[in-house]
Amino acid sequence: MRDFYLSSENLVSIQKNTNPYLQKLRQGFASLIYEENTAPAMKGRWAQDGFKNQNPVDLEIGTGNGYFFSHHAFSNPNRNLLGFEIKYRCIYQTIKRAHALGLPNVRMGRIHASLVSEVFGDNEVDNVYIFFPDPWPKKKHAKNRLIQDEFLKNLYAVQKPQSFLEFKTDNAAYFEWAVQRLQNSAYKVERLTYDLHNSEWNGENFQTHFEKLWTRKGLKTMMFRASKT
Repeated sequence: MRDFYLSSENLVSIQKNTNPYLQKLRQGFASLIYEENTAPAMKGRWAQDGFKNQNPVDLEIGTGNGYFFSHHAFSNPNRNLLGFEIKYRCIYQTIKRAHALGLPNVRMGRIHASLVSEVFGDNEVDNVYIFFPDPWPKKKHAKNRLIQDEFLKNLYAVQKPQSFLEFKTDNAAYFEWAVQRLQNSAYKVERLTYDLHNSEWNGENFQTHFEKLWTRKGLKTMMFRASKT
């Protein structure tokens, strides 16, 4: 996941982008997609203006192929779901899968997660899901990991009281890194396991596409859930 900021150069790049998936998105799902140049205008208004209702707004950061995204939106029709992704192919696959199920409670944004404080107001977001982000396994690249002290501080500010952050990874080093930063944050840890599929919470777990792949290779899924109290 790379940084993508709201510079004039980036806006020009968006306008001139000829990515075939971007063209498909603009042709079929333009009203459901927000980019870096449109998302900040929604700050504080995602429910009423983005989704046209007053339902809770959940957020998935990194939707991948969109299996969990569709599952969550389908299982929770009275909750809105916004997905953040960078790759146009993943955005297209995610929104197309949700649209095929006729789900009205979904929106997508090509928005880097580091921009949460720029696109959300304080106490605007409900539950947040971050599943299998890039672990950046080399020590010299750890600074590129999504879970950082500043990110958790900003995410905590935009989440509503009593909401939670749920995180999953199969990379033990990244999990330890994330837990350390979580413990230094304002979040309260509610659940934590180094082997989700053999834990008391496995029955609630929806296995993502990549989660199934890694599990078949013998990798364990680690998870924590932390609340804003």
